Amino acid sequence: MLFGTPLFLLIFLPLTLAGFHFIGRWLGRGPALVLLIGASLVFYGWGRPDDLPLLVGSIIANYALGRRATRPGWFAGGIVANLALLGVFKYGAFIARVMDWPDPHLSLPLGISFFTFQQIMYLAECRRGGRLPSFLGYASCIAFFGHLIAGPLVRPSEIIPQFEHSTAQGFRPDEVGEGLMIVLLGLAKKLVLADGFAPLADRGFDAAAHGGTLTLLEAWFAALAFSLQIYFDFSGYSDIAIGLARMFNIRFPLNFNSPYKALTIQDFWRRWNMTLSRFLRDFLYVPLGGNRHGEPRRLLNLMLTMLLGGLWHGAAWRFLLWGGLHGLYLVIHQEWERRTPAWLRLPPVLAHGLTLLAVVIAWVPFRAANLAATTAMLRGMAGLNGLAIPAPLVALAPWLGHIARVVPVLPALGDARTLSLPDATACLMVGWFIVLCLPHLHEASPRLRACGLLGSGGFTVQALFFAGVAAPFLYFRF
Repeated sequence: MLFGTPLFLLIFLPLTLAGFHFIGRWLGRGPALVLLIGASLVFYGWGRPDDLPLLVGSIIANYALGRRATRPGWFAGGIVANLALLGVFKYGAFIARVMDWPDPHLSLPLGISFFTFQQIMYLAECRRGGRLPSFLGYASCIAFFGHLIAGPLVRPSEIIPQFEHSTAQGFRPDEVGEGLMIVLLGLAKKLVLADGFAPLADRGFDAAAHGGTLTLLEAWFAALAFSLQIYFDFSGYSDIAIGLARMFNIRFPLNFNSPYKALTIQDFWRRWNMTLSRFLRDFLYVPLGGNRHGEPRRLLNLMLTMLLGGLWHGAAWRFLLWGGLHGLYLVIHQEWERRTPAWLRLPPVLAHGLTLLAVVIAWVPFRAANLAATTAMLRGMAGLNGLAIPAPLVALAPWLGHIARVVPVLPALGDARTLSLPDATACLMVGWFIVLCLPHLHEASPRLRACGLLGSGGFTVQALFFAGVAAPFLYFRF
């Protein structure tokens, strides 16, 4: 089931919310959590019921392992079993292709990357002697439909007690109203902005995937459009998760904090998918040795962490390249910081521009269909295929004909109409203005939130009811 559908917003969510608070008031915490877990399983299994046994089995097995995790053998066995499960389903086909083995033909269960990492965190907390929760509290935390598919990765010790006491506060209209506003604004980001930029990005990247030659403008417009698409898509999802949890008296941590405003690549990773960044630090970088074994080893650990983080996003060489690029960026940044005197460092405007440029370039392999399409996109962005301008624009500004090739239309830009270039330019300018100049949702004033809700409301309703097939969030694929 998808958040951006009438089924979820008009039927599933109202019934689940009303039932949870009603049962919590009259029957108590246990029955209310049973309802929430059952509803979450319906949400998860809607359209993919074959995935349900894996999720349920994983929850039951990890809860049992958590009660024995203080014993080293049980803890190690639990970690290996979780990683093996993830490896088989997510990387089995990739390994088979690399090794030239028969394809196992295993479909990727929804959310397996997130609920596996979530349960690894639980086992680690149990290993350190943390409080053992009730089964209903644990299962509610893992299965809760608000973050089951794509996070955030919440610390079980911080969230499970909230689920165990979520009915104690009862139905709070202020919390439900605040949560609903956050959900609606998150949906606007997804349905209006992210899905609005998707066709512009898809046109360019699909052309590259099919062997097309992209000129400078076509390649850059596609890359900039995808940068906005994934920004609003993931930002919207993060807001929806926080808003849904709020309606059930749960406070999720912030997972997205205007990452395109970052002045350094390190700051970018403190702002983008913040809970995943913390997980990679605590469960990969630190166990690899962190900064405890000298500078060369620290940089190697950093690179390995980012490579594995890239591979976590998908079983393909392009994700490994994306992670490797960010690892290289971080290594260069930290060496620059360590070796360069303060008076030689870049001013904030240049540092921001360089960081944003590096991030946009790295999104190319993340989105491209394969490494060949990545190369085609990067060639276009580097200007190796030249610059082309539509003839009607050259007629308005003849000097453009001296710096660019004149063409009837730009086929890989928008819908290849004569006005695609000015239309796309205007849309990108609005998108980047929102990203770079406006505060993020959780910093915005009530007035700005209200203006955003009013301004996007009609577009959201139109996308919700008349857009045809709902597009899933990008992180649903990982």
